[in-house]
Amino acid sequence: MRAAAPAGDTAATVPFTHQPALVLELARAQELDVGAIRAAAGLADMPAALTLAQWRELLAATLRAFGTAEAPFVLGRHLLPGHYGAASHALREAASLRDALERLVRFQPRLSPLLVPRLHVEGGLAVLYWTDACRLGALRPALVEMQMSAVASCCRWLAGRALPWTFCFDRAAARHAEQHEVHLGTALRFGCQLDAMLIDAHWLDEPWPAAAHPGAVAASRAAEQAAGAEAMPRALLAALYDLLLDRVGDPPALEEAAAAFGFSPATFKRRLALEGTHYQAELDQVRRHECLRLFRFGGLDNEAAARHLGFHDAANFRRSFKRWTGSTPALLRRGLFDFPA
Repeated sequence: MRAAAPAGDTAATVPFTHQPALVLELARAQELDVGAIRAAAGLADMPAALTLAQWRELLAATLRAFGTAEAPFVLGRHLLPGHYGAASHALREAASLRDALERLVRFQPRLSPLLVPRLHVEGGLAVLYWTDACRLGALRPALVEMQMSAVASCCRWLAGRALPWTFCFDRAAARHAEQHEVHLGTALRFGCQLDAMLIDAHWLDEPWPAAAHPGAVAASRAAEQAAGAEAMPRALLAALYDLLLDRVGDPPALEEAAAAFGFSPATFKRRLALEGTHYQAELDQVRRHECLRLFRFGGLDNEAAARHLGFHDAANFRRSFKRWTGSTPALLRRGLFDFPA
């Protein structure tokens, strides 16, 4: 889903009474020292809302305290739909998988603050993938496991049955891959070029139990409108990805992108550096993801893909592609992106 204009705010926050409180309650239920977890995260007091960095550190400290490979999956099972105001209510009122995924994407700042879910439907396949809302570093694999567990569990509950997801990971097989099978099933792909959940698109519009309730349509619309009224700011990296995806064939120069967010170029560079990244890295990520789409669904050759992404020649595109993916377009076409047809 593409945004026509940026609307990011590096002051994006997470209400403490939402996911942070839930995760600490789960830790307390396991008789973990919640005070020690807070101290490890550098939180002597609990503010009404945490910055994304504070929530990241609190979650990292909680996972360390659990100390088990299954902790991300266990925590994830409890995250969605959650009790995060109107956004959670809108998710509970979803009448179909499409409704649920679109609301997860739309209300990301409340439902998935650290990882940004993105939905793409093409060629009979629905792809839900994640990008970073802030610098995640070594925590990202655990967060991906947590979010996949959250989405799969939530959809199972709302649909009244397990759905046939395929789970793809942008890393080699984990040492604890048996936990993936226990909590996610055996439809696992490692060594992919993005972290994603895939499902045949025909599942998107099968009615869920919520659709059969009297007044279901009115209730669903009311919940969605209420959630929209409670919308929270998107983080800078999330909004920058939106902008670059919308302009992928003619990407803005750094100075133009900075101006779109109301920053000077120097401030923009500094803000990105605080997130452990830089403008070219963010542009490369968007181009890499768009390449995967083009090769999986578009059937484009190198020359056409290069033109689509704004490259002047195919040779420069191939060099850039190798830098983004560690592979060549030909190798990737022959099976690296071997997702269900």
